[in-house]
Amino acid sequence: MRDRERLRKSMQVYFVVGTQDCGFSPERTLAIVREALAGGVGMLQLRDKGSRLTDEERYRLGLEMRALCRQYGALFVVNDDVSLAVRLKADGVHVGQDDMPLAQVRELVGEQMYIGVSAGTVEEALAAQAGGADCLGVGAMYATASKADAGEPIGPEGLRAIREAVGSGLPIVGIGGITLENARNVLAAGADGVAVISAITRASSPAEAARELKRIATDAANGQSS
Repeated sequence: MRDRERLRKSMQVYFVVGTQDCGFSPERTLAIVREALAGGVGMLQLRDKGSRLTDEERYRLGLEMRALCRQYGALFVVNDDVSLAVRLKADGVHVGQDDMPLAQVRELVGEQMYIGVSAGTVEEALAAQAGGADCLGVGAMYATASKADAGEPIGPEGLRAIREAVGSGLPIVGIGGITLENARNVLAAGADGVAVISAITRASSPAEAARELKRIATDAANGQSS
């Protein structure tokens, strides 16, 4: 069965990445992923949007990512593409508000796979919770250039309202424009973790960036503000 507490802990540092974030190079993408996992990323999402890969190349990239996640004890999820997630035997799939309905996703992926759902409003969050989502990706927290479909920022205040509405049981990760400097504010608003793209891909050391995010998230979970 799906372990929600493992999911919550893994989500503390949630790395979303595709070749479009890494110079369109699968090799560079995998190198950054390896560094990030070594630094403490607990959940990796393959989000290959607008890249130059064929379906088979994307599948092979996913296999490599999944293998790295197994090596480092992290969860591996696929963005939007339910059939690819099933083919890759991913740990989970993440869908947006305009993607496949949640009930249909569950029917296709079975009972073992985690399903994450994007939510930008209390209404969307409550609908996802009622539909059986395992976790929520809430945002955008801040303006971001890394995710064109992120929508208008709702800020930590918006996340706080969603946390109050769904209660403490449903894991939430904040996403959108999150940096080392503002991650604490997102966690203080009730997020269990932070999802990032450029905070890791554009860092001089992806491993060090992941390590610092992990420290911030661990401090927040332990009730520390440092």
